[in-house]
Amino acid sequence: MIRRSKALALAAAAALAACGALDPYPTAPRIVSGGAPVPRVAICYNALTTPLAAVQQQAQQECAAGHPRSVAESSDTDWYLQNCPLLLPARATFTCAARR
Repeated sequence: MIRRSKALALAAAAALAACGALDPYPTAPRIVSGGAPVPRVAICYNALTTPLAAVQQQAQQECAAGHPRSVAESSDTDWYLQNCPLLLPARATFTCAARR
């Protein structure tokens, strides 16, 4: 009985620790051919559980890290699962445009 309760406690702790695994995170942006090169960032997220404001905020942080005086502007969203895992299948791509 003690072994079973320890196993349940361990499983509960692992489940709570994995909650952060569903947070949006940066990934490689989609490659666009042609046109002038523009700084771009991409964010993997779950479209069902992540508010778009959180995705926008993450993108803004990524743009600011590489280009301090820029604003993240939404460019594209895809679900190809090449750069994002199954639990975070949406990839939003943003351009880092100069602040006006």
